[in-house]
Amino acid sequence: QVQLVESGGGSVQAGGSLRLSCAASGRTFSSYAVGWFRQAPGKEREFVAVISGAGGLTSYADSVKGRFTMSRDNAKNTVYLQMSSLKPEDTAVYYCAANDRRFGLRGDNEYDYWGQGTQVTISS
Repeated sequence: QVQLVESGGGSVQAGGSLRLSCAASGRTFSSYAVGWFRQAPGKEREFVAVISGAGGLTSYADSVKGRFTMSRDNAKNTVYLQMSSLKPEDTAVYYCAANDRRFGLRGDNEYDYWGQGTQVTISS
């Protein structure tokens, strides 16, 4: 089992930056690919980015490619999402999620463990 806790959300102006963290429990955290998802009010949850267990592979949604960077530190059991050049349309609750099947999954129903989410609000 893996428990995930997100942090780092907040309110910033457009063009600003935020770094989200996802802290995990469990001794085998490096066995899990971790994804970030987000859900804006009135919209379905959508894929943002994913990183492989060892951290060598990443994949991003087109909407964030070039602006967001995902990384992980398995010694600290933590995954990060560095968000830059933020836009009002990035406003959402951001969730991290983990799966032990394979890297690259983009469907939220393919992830077994979820954090509680952290709010990100971008003002214009």
